[in-house]
Amino acid sequence: MVVGVSWSGAAGTGELQFIEGTMNANIYCDILKQSMIPSLRRLDRRAVFQHDNDPKHTSKTTTAWLKKLRVKVMDWPSMSPDLNPIEHLWGVLKRKVFNFHQLRDVVMEEWKRTPVATCEALVNFMSKRVKAGLLILSGETWFQHRRLITPAFHYDVLKAYIKLISDSTNVMLDKWETPCKEKRSLELFEHVSLMALDSIMKCAFSYKSNCQTDKDNPYIRAVYDLSYLVHRRMRSIVYRSSLLFHLSPDGFRFRKACRIAHQHTDKVIAQRKKLLKNEEEMEKVKQKRHPDFLDILLCAKDEKGRGLSDEDLRAEVDTFMFEGHDTTMSGISWILYCLAKHPEHQKRCREEIQELLGKRDSMEWEDLNKIPYTTMCIKEGLRLYPPVPIVSRELSKPITFYDGRSLPAGTITTLNMYCIHRNSSVWKEPEVFDPLRFSPENSNRHSHAHVPFAAGPRNCIGQNFAINEMKVAVALTVNRFELSPDLANPPLPLSQLILRSKNGIHVYLKKAS
Repeated sequence: MVVGVSWSGAAGTGELQFIEGTMNANIYCDILKQSMIPSLRRLDRRAVFQHDNDPKHTSKTTTAWLKKLRVKVMDWPSMSPDLNPIEHLWGVLKRKVFNFHQLRDVVMEEWKRTPVATCEALVNFMSKRVKAGLLILSGETWFQHRRLITPAFHYDVLKAYIKLISDSTNVMLDKWETPCKEKRSLELFEHVSLMALDSIMKCAFSYKSNCQTDKDNPYIRAVYDLSYLVHRRMRSIVYRSSLLFHLSPDGFRFRKACRIAHQHTDKVIAQRKKLLKNEEEMEKVKQKRHPDFLDILLCAKDEKGRGLSDEDLRAEVDTFMFEGHDTTMSGISWILYCLAKHPEHQKRCREEIQELLGKRDSMEWEDLNKIPYTTMCIKEGLRLYPPVPIVSRELSKPITFYDGRSLPAGTITTLNMYCIHRNSSVWKEPEVFDPLRFSPENSNRHSHAHVPFAAGPRNCIGQNFAINEMKVAVALTVNRFELSPDLANPPLPLSQLILRSKNGIHVYLKKAS
């Protein structure tokens, strides 16, 4: 049996050069061992093909470990194909596929058809207590939910969220005044995560949590526990067993967190349903306030007059909550880190924003399209550090490429966004932070060269919400503070469900002039 492996612990060439100049190589190897050895041991004696988009990324350390563990390592292809990790594996097992653009169309078609069995396995892995939302639904149910939920992300709805996001961002920035005055390093993930969670709760069901100042809120604690425990279970061999996870202390914490989160969501849904007794109520709501995500879901009906059940409502609200705040947190944190590392680009963003806002400390809907350079910096940050670094799909049927070659049904295809965005055949000097890649005159690249929110029918339904939140948060942050990196504590990218840093992202703050 042959297994294709994409090493999330391997650094790109830029990171490797940075590591060589700033930290002890033995420390870096220890970090790699901690994340890789459990996976390597799980492979037993099966053959492994170690692939990446660029031979320069090959880890000699990993290859040595594989040999020590007596795992067979297959050779590299004679030349590196374009963009997609599938090509590396299949190029050795059968023949090479050289053209990403040919591969793109057939894989996109498969994204419509994620098998029910695969989705059910993922749900069971997370816990039977978590009902499937849009993220992992399949088939006709997925199409029905997608149609019903899409109106919740219409620009008329998103307009009202900008004020809420601005308010949440300013709460975070007010907290940053203290470390700024004390001239101490600030860890971004923790603060941005709370801000994103605060924003999304206001936008999802008009809930003012005060989570940025009140961390003892049981619902907030439950949300954090669920995110942490899902990551923890995915990285544990022992927890692959549902029984062992159920009996473990972490399993107990997981069930408790699920119970708290579900009770909170169910209570909010029940209260809102009393206010919305029929479809006509939505017009009354619009006269009093802007409808939120939950309002729209409760009033949504398909062509047969069917709406979402209470269970489905809970699943979609929870999906929006958990996936929305985590991915946006990752994007904002890495973008701010990029600007901290590149003060010349940060300065241009600040000048652009200060000219737009003047003495205002809040963004408005009309402002979002008036910050082109900041938007380019955001896109470039998402290129280097995509919030969801890896997307996988199982082929539900055989697919044939334009040249007659094919992949069988059941093949697991893995799209590594982190590597796609750093492929030197598409991006000149891919490790360099260059926002001008996204200027109008440089916009003639392939539409799927930059896919931080995936692509095709199953792309991220909330990507416009996420981009808007990133624009607001980044703009207000650089308007108030100058950021610089903590050189003594550089981040170590860590690929989990989202792109994190093993040691956080640390920056210093100074009041902007």
